[in-house]
Amino acid sequence: MNSNIASGLRPLSYMSGAPYNGGVQVYYVPASNPTPLFIGDPLVALDGVADANGVPGVGIATAGGSGVITGAMQGVANNAGELVLPVVQNQAPYLPAGQAAYVYVADDPNLVFAVQEDSVGGALAAGAVSKNADLVAGAGSTVSGFSGWQLQSASLGTAATLQVRILRAYQSIDNAIGANAKWLVRINLHAVTSPTGI
Repeated sequence: MNSNIASGLRPLSYMSGAPYNGGVQVYYVPASNPTPLFIGDPLVALDGVADANGVPGVGIATAGGSGVITGAMQGVANNAGELVLPVVQNQAPYLPAGQAAYVYVADDPNLVFAVQEDSVGGALAAGAVSKNADLVAGAGSTVSGFSGWQLQSASLGTAATLQVRILRAYQSIDNAIGANAKWLVRINLHAVTSPTGI
């Protein structure tokens, strides 16, 4: 039986097979942000929003609904006023709503992410590979700081407007096809490469 531990989008490698090297970009979260942000949350660049230095603003992506995604949040920078980004021991592991800040985002369009399926309406079968699906929002943990987003099993299909492409099942001794399985996906509607834009 698979563990039921949703943690959003976790970058593992690049499409070339090279391991993920921790590369991120810094983005700005405006004080008007209405949603707490967690590690692994899918984020999207906000149209026309940036800080005074031209750092683009981001907010939570739209669950399903063919929403584009810029990348997955990887951490919160300590200083919301300058591009000096130390991380301190007592820093919250997530970003509360309504707080201006800078965040680190894994936004390379060629990244491969691990994500848990929600198994609502039934678990995905092995034949889910090479199909598309949407993501579904879930509550993040204020203790661990990790996202509650998952792969929406019921959205599985072939439409190009679905948010992620399922590449394969995550090959691990503690993962099996069935309820709460973990899958490797690539962002299908990436904000950088999608012709639909932001």
